[in-house]
Amino acid sequence: MSSELFHTIEQIGREKGIDPETIIQAVEEAYAAASRKYYHSKEDFGARFDRESGQFVVFSRQTVVGEEDYEDPITQLTLEEGRKLKPDAEVGTVFETVKEDAAAPLTRIAAQAAKQVIYQKVKEAERELVWREYGDRIGDLLTGQAKRFDRGDMIVDLGRTEAVIPRREQSRAEHYNPGDRIRAVLVNVERQGKGPQLTLSRASEMLVRKLFEMEVPEIYDGTVSIVSVARDAGERSKVAVRSKERDVDPVGACVGMKGSRVQAVIRELRGEKIDIVQYDDDSAQYVRSALSPATINRVTVRDYESREMEVIVSEDQLSLAIGKRGQNVRLATKLVGWRLDIKSEAEKKAEVEAEMERMAAASRELSSLPGVGPAVASRLLDAGFRNIEEILLASLDDLTSIEGISEDEAIAIHDAAEEALEARMAEEAEAAEAAEEADAAEETEGVEEADAAEPIDEEATAGEEEGGAPSAPSSGEPA
Repeated sequence: MSSELFHTIEQIGREKGIDPETIIQAVEEAYAAASRKYYHSKEDFGARFDRESGQFVVFSRQTVVGEEDYEDPITQLTLEEGRKLKPDAEVGTVFETVKEDAAAPLTRIAAQAAKQVIYQKVKEAERELVWREYGDRIGDLLTGQAKRFDRGDMIVDLGRTEAVIPRREQSRAEHYNPGDRIRAVLVNVERQGKGPQLTLSRASEMLVRKLFEMEVPEIYDGTVSIVSVARDAGERSKVAVRSKERDVDPVGACVGMKGSRVQAVIRELRGEKIDIVQYDDDSAQYVRSALSPATINRVTVRDYESREMEVIVSEDQLSLAIGKRGQNVRLATKLVGWRLDIKSEAEKKAEVEAEMERMAAASRELSSLPGVGPAVASRLLDAGFRNIEEILLASLDDLTSIEGISEDEAIAIHDAAEEALEARMAEEAEAAEAAEEADAAEETEGVEEADAAEPIDEEATAGEEEGGAPSAPSSGEPA
């Protein structure tokens, strides 16, 4: 019977992929738990499996403790008691007393306790095995079977364990039924009380990377690398690739003969459109490629620190560059890592004309200051000053830092700006007062005209003064 038990343990180990020693340890703990139920004792029971005889040995343990820690005579021994049993016993020495009747039949309750311990230990071993198998596989492509749906989340059977694809990680263009085969990328593994929680994704950019690695040998061997991926799951993805060898076209390698490689990826993604662009160290050229299929006229770096670029396109290319609901420019922005401001030639022309007009107005305003000629006004404009308010807010150091302006000239410019602002404020106050007077006069004139327009019936008034109302004409008299 013991031999059969050992064979059963080995079989369970092979089926579950668990080390038989782990199961034996679980059975030993189960025997100890069953013994506590069987003997109804508070003794510290243990069990040991004898691999030679195939028998389980059940024993009770007593630990030697110091006088100050001695509390339980059932599970503890004093140092004096321990040395009577073993002269060299020390604090911490454990004595085991074998139960000779350990082979006695276990009760139903004890057997149930043993079964529960074995089940728990095996489940713990399975969870640890799953953690070891998947804990360091983030980004790997896994294949499973759609099992069921729970509040929109898809539960996937991976064979040894289950994984979940949350609603947010599902592609809008895809629909699966229970039993369908599914491939997804592992994006997270968390340890939880019920075991490791595996999270898969069909919406992650990593899925596109892994699919291209499977279909393109040049990516797998490192000749071609994927620099960046921007994805709107279910609709469109943009993939930037580069080659380590000059004679290898990275875009052509990913597209394949007659588009066979990219089409395989598109089929796996249920028809999602894929744009493959070549990475370029020149950021402007990289942006041109990223905004394909639109044709770009000019690309200008607006700010390196904030990574902003201005993109100019012809009028007929504007909608294509932006894309439906801004999809093309949004994906291109994510792909290149720059903020892109797309404008048409007409918009840029209008913007330049407006800026020139503002500069001309600013030049006229600054040139009108006493002692400020066109040359000094030009220097102020080049330094970023656009009106007299900005000059008043500037410090003396700000003005003298402009080439060609001395300290005396800076003071004179500041005083002139102050006088001009006061004069302007006085003019605005006079204009406002004049407008108020004009509004009041117009209101008075309107009242007089309304009074003059009302007619006065003198005869009716006279009749009323005599005390009688005007008589109506008789039927024989003309009215």
